[in-house]
Amino acid sequence: MRNRLVVFAAAFVTGLHSAATAAGSSSPLPLLGPPPGQDGPRLGVFEEHRDIGTPSHPGDVAFDESSGRYTVTGGGGNMWFARDDFHLAWTEASGDVSLAAKARFLGEGADPHRKACLMIRQDLEPDSPYVGVALHGDGLTSLQFREVKGGDTREVQANVEAPDRRRLEWRGGYARMFLASGADAPIYSGAAIRIAFRPPFLVGIGVCAHDDQTTETAVFSGVELSTDLPAASGEPVLYSTLETQSIASTDRRVVHVTRGRIEAPNWLADGSTLIFNSEGGIFRLPVAGGTPGLIDTGFATRCNNDHGVSPDGTRLAISDQSQGRGQSLIYTLPIAGGTPDLVTPEGPSYWHGWSPDGATLAYCAERDGEYDIYTIPVTGGRETRLTTAPGLDDGPDFSPDGGFIYFNSERSGTMQIWRMRPDGGGQEQVTFDVFNDWFPHPSPDGRHLVFLSYEPDVDGHPADRDVTLRTMPLGGGEVDVLARLFGGQGTINVPCWSPDGSRIAFVSYQLIPED
Repeated sequence: MRNRLVVFAAAFVTGLHSAATAAGSSSPLPLLGPPPGQDGPRLGVFEEHRDIGTPSHPGDVAFDESSGRYTVTGGGGNMWFARDDFHLAWTEASGDVSLAAKARFLGEGADPHRKACLMIRQDLEPDSPYVGVALHGDGLTSLQFREVKGGDTREVQANVEAPDRRRLEWRGGYARMFLASGADAPIYSGAAIRIAFRPPFLVGIGVCAHDDQTTETAVFSGVELSTDLPAASGEPVLYSTLETQSIASTDRRVVHVTRGRIEAPNWLADGSTLIFNSEGGIFRLPVAGGTPGLIDTGFATRCNNDHGVSPDGTRLAISDQSQGRGQSLIYTLPIAGGTPDLVTPEGPSYWHGWSPDGATLAYCAERDGEYDIYTIPVTGGRETRLTTAPGLDDGPDFSPDGGFIYFNSERSGTMQIWRMRPDGGGQEQVTFDVFNDWFPHPSPDGRHLVFLSYEPDVDGHPADRDVTLRTMPLGGGEVDVLARLFGGQGTINVPCWSPDGSRIAFVSYQLIPED
């Protein structure tokens, strides 16, 4: 196994060679120089550079050994969709890798979306799979990626603009973005995606003008490349990221990232506020980001991840386990907080849906050893059992016209999405695939259904698993992938659509090594 190699661009190449040999590397670090067959200055930690794609104006790289700075000039119309046009300096790598640097653009720039990138790329083809930390000319910073050859580029946007230092890490099959301001070390930004690369792959820095009629230049300094990252020395730390995603563009944006576990976001009726649960409490947070605020839920101090907002935006439904025998019971309270009113005296009962007219709650409950779907008047009273099939039925949510209740059921042998009339009639299967599909949520505009998919070998809906968010037309049709992430329990347990149906909110997770 090769030893860890940490390379600082400010060091001389001969010094790098000596350091690697002294560290006991299985083979000497090769002297780095200009691309084969070319004369020119050394490229520090990178071996070669060239245009990717077909920019109209050629790019270039200059490396200053004394300062460790790289001046990269690139043309090209974009790094997006199914192909890229830009200039890249790179070296080959295998195994887990980390690349960090500061970057700044020279000049005003012709386009606000010119990009200076840290990148891991499968190969030099313009449609290659890749992941990169992209700093835009207007300060937007994102983790952008193409998962498969020829696929479209997607991104996770940070909630920090124009960070001073950026780090891209690919470790254990996940790429993560770390950002810093001032003299602080980069910290986890909340942006992470799972993506596969075959060794060897390329790691480097690049610039795209975002305007094929010109070139743009960025200076990269403090470049630090680490390969063959060692195994973590201690227990990893759980981080939760509250994100939103546009259905039209599939762009994801980080709203809030924190150590520990948060779960199950809902939107308030104003479309600018989210709520979520953590450690038994319900919290409110602006979609634009900020500091979460605890909602007063009175005696209900053990709220779980089954909660949501009434259609008129005035009431909050919660499922809480603080009373009686400690079983989950459903309550409602004013949206601003207050004393909860009991709806389901019998437990365990887990809220999942509110009828469009505001009169009825739908929930999953265990009665006599069977978990089924029930409804009950919002003011309490007699509950109605809607499903009787053996096995688990869970996750009921109303369609926006009130004509159907969507739910997940394992009655077919695997967990699939079903739907039925509000009285329990006309039960029919909606998804037919090898995955285990959970928590269907119809969009408020009646166009889409979003749900969570586990791999075929996963039982139940555990936390901290590789999962996929998928969507399909509400009336039936082709299933599309919205995002692949580390998540599961807590990601989208409850209604997660923005009031206008344009975005969803969800929680992703990462287990980050302390080092």
